[in-house]
Amino acid sequence: MRQIVQHMGQGLTEIVEAPAPSLQAGSLIIASTVTLISAGTERMLVDFGRANMIDKARQQPEKVKMVLAKVQTDGLTATIDAVRSKLAQPLPLGYCNVGRVAAIGAGVDGFKPGDRVVSNGSHADVVRVSRNLCARIPTVVDDDSAAFVVVASIGLQGVRLAQPTLGEAFVVTGAGLIGLLTVQLLRAQGCRVLAIDFDEAKLDLARQFGADTCNPANGEDPVAAGMAFSRGRGVDGVIITASTKSSDPVTQAARMCRKRGRIVLVGVTGLELNRADFYEKEISFQVSCSYGPGRYDPRYEQKGEDYPFGFVRWTEQRNFEAVLDLLASGQLDVRPLISHRFPFEQAGQAYAMLSEDKSGLGILLDYKSPFEERLVSKVALVADARFDPHKPVIGFVGAGNYASRVLIPAFKEAGAQLHTVVTSAGLSGVTNGRSMGFAEASNDVTAMLTDPQINTVAIATRHDSHARFVTQALKAGKNVFVEKPLAIDCDSLSDVEAAYAEAHRDGTGPQLMVGFNRRFAPHVRKIKELLEGVREPKVFIMTMNAGAIPGEHWTQDAEIGGGRIIGEACHLIDLMRFLAGSPIVSVQGRRMGDAPGIDIAEDKAAITLGFADGSFGTIFYLSNGAADFPKERIEVFSAGRTLQLDNFRKLRGFNWPGFRQMNLLNQDKGQKAGAAAFLKALEVGLPAIPVDEIFEVARITIDAAYQLREQ
Repeated sequence: MRQIVQHMGQGLTEIVEAPAPSLQAGSLIIASTVTLISAGTERMLVDFGRANMIDKARQQPEKVKMVLAKVQTDGLTATIDAVRSKLAQPLPLGYCNVGRVAAIGAGVDGFKPGDRVVSNGSHADVVRVSRNLCARIPTVVDDDSAAFVVVASIGLQGVRLAQPTLGEAFVVTGAGLIGLLTVQLLRAQGCRVLAIDFDEAKLDLARQFGADTCNPANGEDPVAAGMAFSRGRGVDGVIITASTKSSDPVTQAARMCRKRGRIVLVGVTGLELNRADFYEKEISFQVSCSYGPGRYDPRYEQKGEDYPFGFVRWTEQRNFEAVLDLLASGQLDVRPLISHRFPFEQAGQAYAMLSEDKSGLGILLDYKSPFEERLVSKVALVADARFDPHKPVIGFVGAGNYASRVLIPAFKEAGAQLHTVVTSAGLSGVTNGRSMGFAEASNDVTAMLTDPQINTVAIATRHDSHARFVTQALKAGKNVFVEKPLAIDCDSLSDVEAAYAEAHRDGTGPQLMVGFNRRFAPHVRKIKELLEGVREPKVFIMTMNAGAIPGEHWTQDAEIGGGRIIGEACHLIDLMRFLAGSPIVSVQGRRMGDAPGIDIAEDKAAITLGFADGSFGTIFYLSNGAADFPKERIEVFSAGRTLQLDNFRKLRGFNWPGFRQMNLLNQDKGQKAGAAAFLKALEVGLPAIPVDEIFEVARITIDAAYQLREQ
């Protein structure tokens, strides 16, 4: 597969070769035939990527505040590393794709291989798209016209929000690609339309589509033009499709509207509004969200859960279908909007033109390569790579945010031999594999597990897949490092335990480690050292100020992420088990009670653990705290002494003989030391974390989560 990406740090726009995306349930694999460059959106992304750091900061002041807050909690160096890592991740470009269905996943109805479809897939010769984000193309609609469907749906959603009626007078401010499509949609609705833009060539097209026009560049007053167009009554509505930092389009819209007129913002403008402009006329103002209901809803877009037709008439997919119907009937004509076309292989020239020539509208990319050549399952990243079979040779499964920013760099720094990185989408594997020195990127876990050169597997995928991959790797005789959690339910945990027991039936076998990095943090090692001389039981108070995550986020989904207790609080359960140095004999959980406005209560909870030596401790996992409070605080009380660790940067001792404090300039949660400990354990043959503790912590964590859910 080849895909166009924008590097947000270095500003490069390039075609990247990567493994083709793998087929998943609820999705389709599509072989692209033509895609449309969305001139406004993609020009903005390309220009942002090419801007220097100061200009990037000026364009995103809210992100600057987040960075400054992170400096306070995590330290300057860690923050700089996080920002650089974020900018190093290339952004796939494009969302207007036409192609033929190559394969359909389980649970997909209404499509078959060979169907011509439109989707919001990116500029790539092979794309994977959810079933709710594509639509079949009627026979009478050609591919070039169908490429405009998704961008037209953005305008259509704005029109639906404006609720125009037959004979009304509407203004479209901004006659770019979406604006010109919106003009036609309003005309199809039986409205009179006035188009406003500074580009006379675009206004010529608007007139061709039946609109009156106004060009402020020629000294024409938009408000006066709107009033004249409405015969002095004020226009019924304004749809703003312009992209500008100025608030003028909104101000002008309010002043040209009649009483109770409607303004819908589809584009991007400044929002410094004058209350009087809206108050006296009771004007309604609404911001349109992309191409319709379902956008940004993971249940709709990722899980394929459609909204009931009788209650939500128009969704993303149904808007796609409506635009296709307009194209089929001839009420929408996009052929005059095609200004340029390039072979996909010359995408670099297309984006150079996009930045240099602001007049470009419909820029098409054609895909002509044989489909069979696109379906590569692996891509070599290092020529003639060689490995020492007597040392760990690692295959990674997953290269998401945490894996790419933290885990893979930690393994690389520890001297790991990085063989293969496997991802389902392909692109992230190539991006991170190349920068980290992997020999190859792949989309095939099975092939990686059967590769005789690879003796160790690191798993950093979504939580629901951890136990399955661990079980497969153990059965294949591979050593396993898995990011927490080990499993999200009792059944999958039992599968892992059974696979581990089978792999060690003769007394030896592959090692298993979970990424409980906190027990390897330098401050925690110091606490453990200080506690060695204390013989009486300890009392622990551990607070994780976790911050709020929306209820629809995958980590909150019990079936995918396991919930935040299983997915993150497990860190502190393991940490307490490590510091106590004694088996856990009891667990009790209590969460916040159900209350209006609180969607998720499980992530506001307390978990109390009892230990065989008489120690006990309470974990407070809280998502409702202040962001500027330390994210993690560890406190230990014993023998008239106290230790307090704040955010893995500052450790203080109170009445502790010979110890007062240990401070670090930057936060260190032990990720690097944990990776190094795992590799060392493989060399010496002794586990970095005793496997009985791994299974113990996993079961206690699941037990605690179940207790909270049953309350």
